[in-house]
Amino acid sequence: MTAPTDPVASESLATAAEPGNTATGDTGAPSAPVRIGGVAIPGLRFRITPQHIRDYGILVFAAALFIYFTVASSTFLTSANLLNIVYQNATIGIAAVAVTFTIIAGNFDLSLGSIFALSEVLGAWAAVHWGVAWCFPVAIGSGAIMGLINGLLVTKLRVNAFLATLASGLSFGGIAVGVTHGGLLITPTSSAFTFIGQHKAAGIWDSAIIFIVLAVVLQLVLAYTVFGRHLYGVGDNRNAARLSGLKVDRITIQTFVITGAACGLAGLIDSSTTGSGTSSQAGLAGQLALLAIAGVALGGTSIFGGVGSVWRTVLGVLMLGMITNGFDLIAVADYWQNIVRGILIIIAVAIGFVVDRR
Repeated sequence: MTAPTDPVASESLATAAEPGNTATGDTGAPSAPVRIGGVAIPGLRFRITPQHIRDYGILVFAAALFIYFTVASSTFLTSANLLNIVYQNATIGIAAVAVTFTIIAGNFDLSLGSIFALSEVLGAWAAVHWGVAWCFPVAIGSGAIMGLINGLLVTKLRVNAFLATLASGLSFGGIAVGVTHGGLLITPTSSAFTFIGQHKAAGIWDSAIIFIVLAVVLQLVLAYTVFGRHLYGVGDNRNAARLSGLKVDRITIQTFVITGAACGLAGLIDSSTTGSGTSSQAGLAGQLALLAIAGVALGGTSIFGGVGSVWRTVLGVLMLGMITNGFDLIAVADYWQNIVRGILIIIAVAIGFVVDRR
């Protein structure tokens, strides 16, 4: 068996191979040796660390929820219901996997719902006045521009991301109401407008496919590109990243642009699903920031930056969807959904905080 080439993995294995090493702060009992094919590998040991719990604990929670709802409801474990969970949470998931980048880079974005709503009505307006083909570039492009504005506020004007996106979100939401003349629906007459939101390919909704593809692409970018590594560096220590030569402001702006474009895409899908664009904050637009960031936090991404993963965000979003779906199937009162969601998020954040302190 050859030694791992990853320096982090090498250090981890070396530390685990010396239980009771006071230099590393490990004074616990020796961990069990790793066995491969029933054969113990000398000097190679494995022990569960807080980092493992933070990074992979969500798999345990998701499996527990999945098993519980499978036993409690005969309808839960059906292909139609499982696909329905993905479909119902696709727009939230699209925004969540993108804002994961922003949060890993050490920032926050509270304007997700307003970008979603304004992109939705602009896409519908373009479909009515310029043709359906224009709804795609207008919705996604306008979302990207709003993300750019957020990025510039944070990096060039040095406004705190929380306050900057809160303020911009109010402005974007107001513009959306103005575009719709006080909240009127914008309804394109062409049936092609509803294609992306109401069409299925091989029995799977197009919106669910887009969510899955986007999540895979962003996970690959985060894990295997220089840009992804730079995100972790900026989020972990902004000053050190700047001293190392990283273009911190540019990277920060790029994360906001990606988030904005994704929210624009989500808004387009929502308007295509319903057949019209609306500026109302009473529906998904009013809850999008809360639900997306809740999925990110549940997935173990640190709200302080430097730690996170897209695949865990996907699990976090789907767990929230499972709670809603499963509790509806077993006729549990709605308020229990929020109670369970809140408890799970608190546990995830607490685990992350403990790991960060170590």
